[in-house]
Amino acid sequence: MSTTDVTDGAVASTHSSESGLDENVAGALSYLLGAITGVIFLVIEKENAFVRYHAAQSVVLSVAAFLVYVVLSVISTVITAVLFAGGGSLLFGLLSLLMTLLWLAVTLVAFGAWIYLMFRAYRGETVRIPVLAGFADRIA
Repeated sequence: MSTTDVTDGAVASTHSSESGLDENVAGALSYLLGAITGVIFLVIEKENAFVRYHAAQSVVLSVAAFLVYVVLSVISTVITAVLFAGGGSLLFGLLSLLMTLLWLAVTLVAFGAWIYLMFRAYRGETVRIPVLAGFADRIA
């Protein structure tokens, strides 16, 4: 088994991981179902730093996206409750539209990041997401 350096822009070798898959395939699959596959590969993979890093980053990214969705839901609920109780229909409509657009933007960014990270991992490259990479390093 091979270990690789997970520094910024590192390129992984094509050695297999403990899962029996090539490390680039295992790294890409770590993102497939977010935290679920991330945890699976963290448990299976004990030595391959490339796979462990991508699995950890998948978990961290999934948790961060979930937290953003929770915060947006709370804000949206508070806005709805306050405006509905106060009867501000025009303001309610505008803020509701704004929250919908914000949800859409977050969803598109999360989906784009998911596809991008899977693609780069499959190519054997390590992409470090600012802020989240530090948490992934601690987990990996």
